[in-house]
Amino acid sequence: MSQSTLVPLEVSLRGHHLLEEPLYNKGTAFSEEERQAFGLHGLLPPHVETLEEQLSRAYEAFTFASSAIAKHVFLRDLQDTNEILFYALLTRHLPEMMPIVYTPVVGAACQHFSEIYQRPRGLFISYPRRHEMDQMLKNAVPDKVEVIVVTDGERILGLGDQGVDGMGIPIGKLALYSGCGGVYPGGALPITLDVGTNNVERRNHPSYLGWRHERIVGDEYYAFVDSFVQAVKRNYPNVLLQFEDFARPHAKPLLEKYRDQLCCFNDDIQGTATVTLGAALAAVEASGSKLSQQRIALLGAGSAGCGIAEQLVLAMRREGLSDEEARSRFFLVDRDGLLLDSMDSLTPAQKRFTRSRSELADWGVDGEVSLEDVAHNGRPTILIGVSGQPNTFTESIVKAMVQHTDRPIIFPLSNPTSKVEATPEDILQWTGGKGLVATGSPFDPVTVGGTTHTVSQCNNCYIFPGMGQGILAVGASRVSDEMFIEASRALMRCSPALEKETAPLLPPLDEIRPTSRKVALAVARQAQKEGLSTIEGEAETLVDQRWWEPQYQPFVSPKANS
Repeated sequence: MSQSTLVPLEVSLRGHHLLEEPLYNKGTAFSEEERQAFGLHGLLPPHVETLEEQLSRAYEAFTFASSAIAKHVFLRDLQDTNEILFYALLTRHLPEMMPIVYTPVVGAACQHFSEIYQRPRGLFISYPRRHEMDQMLKNAVPDKVEVIVVTDGERILGLGDQGVDGMGIPIGKLALYSGCGGVYPGGALPITLDVGTNNVERRNHPSYLGWRHERIVGDEYYAFVDSFVQAVKRNYPNVLLQFEDFARPHAKPLLEKYRDQLCCFNDDIQGTATVTLGAALAAVEASGSKLSQQRIALLGAGSAGCGIAEQLVLAMRREGLSDEEARSRFFLVDRDGLLLDSMDSLTPAQKRFTRSRSELADWGVDGEVSLEDVAHNGRPTILIGVSGQPNTFTESIVKAMVQHTDRPIIFPLSNPTSKVEATPEDILQWTGGKGLVATGSPFDPVTVGGTTHTVSQCNNCYIFPGMGQGILAVGASRVSDEMFIEASRALMRCSPALEKETAPLLPPLDEIRPTSRKVALAVARQAQKEGLSTIEGEAETLVDQRWWEPQYQPFVSPKANS
């Protein structure tokens, strides 16, 4: 849509107050008429720039930044001063800038969040002020909060407890809601629940901005989170709430407790599972097989690993397997080896995937059953890693897979890059270029035997922005498992590998906005099918009406209409 066809927006701010509001500030792109009407003459250089001219200058400044973390700081500063320009720049350079805004660079940004902090964004709700939650939610800048991403900072990527410095994750996630999924940024609210940190180095660092206290645990912790959720329900009853980077003992229980109370999901459990399923569906389709025929080994049986396994089970059941038949095709390996029904201290989610010693009678293994044992005896065709343990997909394990499947499907998903279970280059070399690979962090293309393979980043950004857009478009009251399944199937249908053998499993990042739109449509239609929508209308129309593009609207002063 051109500037001339955009509906004028009535704005009451003037002068410095207008320039300091990131969603309204146009910087040097304010027209002569707007500068006159809003008291901006003299506050800006005299030349009026177009958005395209600003983009050229902003990109040049971005390239001047000498390191990845410096580029991240530049983009965060731009977001905090001119959000339209920030999102216009991001959407035009997504393949280059997404790794800077989010993984892997956001990990380093979280580790230094307190040191690079410049301007307030979002809410920090600390345990000592737990009785003031309603007032803090009312203090939020957005007039109409539509989507919240909340973390307690305990399990930030593969980096562990970062305390309040984990706020970089909700900020980055919400940037992708708008940059990838067309969600209006004015309704987005990042929140950190500051319950202390057990990261002593962070807690004692002179620059640390959080509550300097060890983590609250047990009943006090759950009561605090419950107070937050109830406050959200009171203040924003129609909001979409996304839980992010909560530790294993808390993530699944919180999701199960609240998923029927308000519209919410956990991206580490459900988003990771859904994008993994989408990539797996594309891989089995490309190899001429079916998901229900696969045998799956999964390293890392935490909330993400069990979530992936459950999503794959649900998809297998869709293909006709019983629940028992589907689960019999899984081998989940955690820190103590393959999950066995004789083990103590397993979570309820893990118990659903245990194997018995009698099933392994001919394996010749008496003690701990390793991933190596599974690879040689379980004959997996799919290998997925969410362990955070580097170099655990060894040459021996990968070559064992090659012995019983022509095209092994191998997803080392741990991030950042330093935590990856195996590099795509090693996997493709060990499989003679036959492996179907997707990773959690970005990697350069790999050439094997004269053929170049582009490796897909199995990034949640392919799912959660479209999920959010579809949910908001139809006003979904809850998020169902079937909505995630439909999202994964929509993603699978976008796979370039369905057209070309050496093509990546997932579409390129520069196609992520149209991909997110297809995901949104699938999710919206499924919500309508299940009777979960509260807004009437055709799904495509509702999604298109909400879809936001980073463009400057013309402003008019209220005085002009009085």
